[in-house]
Amino acid sequence: MNKGQLGAALRALREASGKEAKAVARSALMSPSKLSKIENANLLPSATDVERILSALGVSNAIKAEYTEAARAATTEATAWRLLKRAGVHKGQQAAKALEAQMAMLRLFQPALVPGLLQTPEYIRTILQRHELSEDALTRTISGRLERQTVLFDSSKKFRFVITEPVLRWRIVPPQMMAAQLDRIVSMSRLPHVDIRIVPLSAQQTDIGNHAFVIRDDRMVTVETVHAEIVVTDPRDVEMYVRKFDRFEQGALSGDGMQRLVESIRDGFLTEQETG
Repeated sequence: MNKGQLGAALRALREASGKEAKAVARSALMSPSKLSKIENANLLPSATDVERILSALGVSNAIKAEYTEAARAATTEATAWRLLKRAGVHKGQQAAKALEAQMAMLRLFQPALVPGLLQTPEYIRTILQRHELSEDALTRTISGRLERQTVLFDSSKKFRFVITEPVLRWRIVPPQMMAAQLDRIVSMSRLPHVDIRIVPLSAQQTDIGNHAFVIRDDRMVTVETVHAEIVVTDPRDVEMYVRKFDRFEQGALSGDGMQRLVESIRDGFLTEQETG
């Protein structure tokens, strides 16, 4: 059920109930204009919005469960990587840049790769080559990601990165380039509005680092899976990711401890390069 179908269905239920829109909006703790936008498919309701509207209408629990689940599905959008590639991978960088320009805080958890905003050009190129892009598309996408990285110098925004230690050791590029990549992480961590933390392998864990995700403010989560990019906007689901991020952040190394760990791994790569 898409946004239009959901809005039309809610309007039909309200009309069938014989209740005035103003009365339903009041009971649902929302303005009449918001209810109107939902019913006319100008606003995608959250699962909470739908639940409140249906409670105001007095529908059965079965109908309430059905429509609430439909709302959750509607607020989780998945786009297959093959479709993004067809449209132009560099356009994904433009879309991310637009989102980052509007946000006040970004929280990013990454158990597999160095986050895109922290990647060196060599690291970016190696990561993107797996998509089998043309040289022109590859160059444009690399340029787009490097251009995105300038947002890190906007001190009006806050950036919180949590990275697992294996990310620092995963050999994406040759040792000397890995050392340069780790130097960049340390360098960016010195910005006062950029907080970079590392979850050490030595720490006892209480959660599972299933996959990478990005939280922009408290309203949107982007999840990268093997086959698709998933965008989550339902407040309940967003909160689930916030709690997961907080758990990892609390057990991660920060400040001098984080820098010492990253630099020790970097020194290992440099020694390997010298003796190789």
